[in-house]
Amino acid sequence: MANTFSLILVIVTLVTGLVWTLEKLVWGKKRQQKVADVEAQTNGIDDAVAAKVAQQPWWIENSVSIFPVIAFVLVLRSFIFEPFQIPSGSMMPTLLVGDFILVEKYAYGIKDPVWRTQLVETGKPERGDTVVFKYPPQPNIDYIKRVVGMPGDTVRYSSDKEVCIQPKGERSCTPVKLSNVVESEFIQNGIPLVQLDEQLSEQGHQILINPLRRDRVEAYQPRGGVNEWIVPQGQYFVMGDNRDNSADSRYWGFVPEANLVGKAVAIWISFEFERSADSVLPAWIPTGVRFNRIGGLH
Repeated sequence: MANTFSLILVIVTLVTGLVWTLEKLVWGKKRQQKVADVEAQTNGIDDAVAAKVAQQPWWIENSVSIFPVIAFVLVLRSFIFEPFQIPSGSMMPTLLVGDFILVEKYAYGIKDPVWRTQLVETGKPERGDTVVFKYPPQPNIDYIKRVVGMPGDTVRYSSDKEVCIQPKGERSCTPVKLSNVVESEFIQNGIPLVQLDEQLSEQGHQILINPLRRDRVEAYQPRGGVNEWIVPQGQYFVMGDNRDNSADSRYWGFVPEANLVGKAVAIWISFEFERSADSVLPAWIPTGVRFNRIGGLH
């Protein structure tokens, strides 16, 4: 859907841009010359007649009006920032359902908006980044997860739900630091989740663990039952912050660099959708705004 919208946006921009250019360079000048010719033949015409002769056809007028707006939207959305809505709880507590985020499109390279060919290299993901990417098994879907494993890393995820990372060239696996274990406000299937601080990067972030749920090791990819992954070059191992409620690299594999869309940097608005079972309002209508969630991400 996102690629279809990008293609439509590019086509509309090209068409209106062509009309805008022809109007400025050709058609507008022809109409002005027509006004001048009429004035020369009639020894002058009043303003109403001149305006009627010089009037733009409706389709030219509309194209000239919307082209600057459409072009601005195209540049902003394709190369600078793009808004995304969080549809699931896989990144709780960092991101909640109803959060609307801004994704920095130029963080990992400037790409054309349709075929996503990289035009300019601007940077690479860092461990701990929250990234939006094209879901590898189905690239028309956008996913959001956190980068855990870098190219060349060996990543292990223990039965105690702890991440251990062995960077390329190092001999030992270093457990990711966890601290501040508390019971969270989030409940899933009647079970309160445990919240911890995880230190993948200097800034750190929070994750959620279901203490009573066993990880589905048998569903791991590419080797069922094996909790170790060696990250190929040019690819990344990603996980959701809500570790027991996230379909991530453990279950479908690595994220190629070409699939990266950008880095999630901020929440610009956050809506609540909490309502009673007997509410007559459609599910998509917000019930409130979480102003306290607006701001930068980490």
